[in-house]
Amino acid sequence: MMLLDSFPWPPPPGSPANPRWNGHGFDWGGQTTRMLAYGTDESHWSDDLTSLHEVEAGRDHPIDLASRRLAVSSMARLRVSAPIILDVGCSTGFVLEDLRQALPHAGLISADYLREPLEGLAKRMPDIPILQFDLRKCPLPTACVDGITCLNVLEHIDDHETALAEIHRILKPDGIAHLEVPSGPSLYDIYDEHLMHHRRYRLPELVAMARRKGFEILKATHLGFFVFPAFALAKLRNKKRLSLPAGEKTKLVVQQIRQTRNSHLFAFVMPIETALGRFMSYPCGIRCILVLRKT
Repeated sequence: MMLLDSFPWPPPPGSPANPRWNGHGFDWGGQTTRMLAYGTDESHWSDDLTSLHEVEAGRDHPIDLASRRLAVSSMARLRVSAPIILDVGCSTGFVLEDLRQALPHAGLISADYLREPLEGLAKRMPDIPILQFDLRKCPLPTACVDGITCLNVLEHIDDHETALAEIHRILKPDGIAHLEVPSGPSLYDIYDEHLMHHRRYRLPELVAMARRKGFEILKATHLGFFVFPAFALAKLRNKKRLSLPAGEKTKLVVQQIRQTRNSHLFAFVMPIETALGRFMSYPCGIRCILVLRKT
């Protein structure tokens, strides 16, 4: 896309040359590469977890569908006709596909911590620039993107305050970030342990952290409000199973993902909740949602 031809891509480690996006890859240092890798440290996510989520939840899990709809609606708030949007934690690109369909004039950039899902994304979406980096040490220059989507990422990062500060730094003034994280610290269970979450969040504390980093809060709400009572009961039951062997925990996690994916209740209530959420904020839920603006 022409919009990204002049983007200030930082040179990868060890290269003096600034890359240039040619529409299907990066030209730099006399070579062309599909992905720019800026180095990562030990991750609190894995290729196996990516595969588990892709296979068991798929692209049509009711809560994930609602999650992506909210992210797209946040990016639709951007006040520029052709925004540059970065999807952090893009995995195999479901959010990017929805953004492309809803905002065809946007320039989309994908980024993740792990290389394997990015290699899959490179084959599925060959015209999307792909970056591999650690959000705590984001290589992108200050004020370079208009919008950022960051779904279920911060809970995997030990120093989430630094990661959020980096999101603020790379946003342009008036830019918008859409964040989603798991809600309810008291509900941390085998699912969170298996998915390598550092934490679950209280929405007021997340709002306070965002304000400390300089953000204006456009929306602070929850996702999964109508199914939260049943969800909370299941989580409290799971907390009693934290001492189970790892193999049994994995089976339970897979079983519960399948149950919610195939739940008629989830499929029925999530579109209703999303529609009503345009006019109200929910006091509790499965996930916290923040829509932030860099003032």
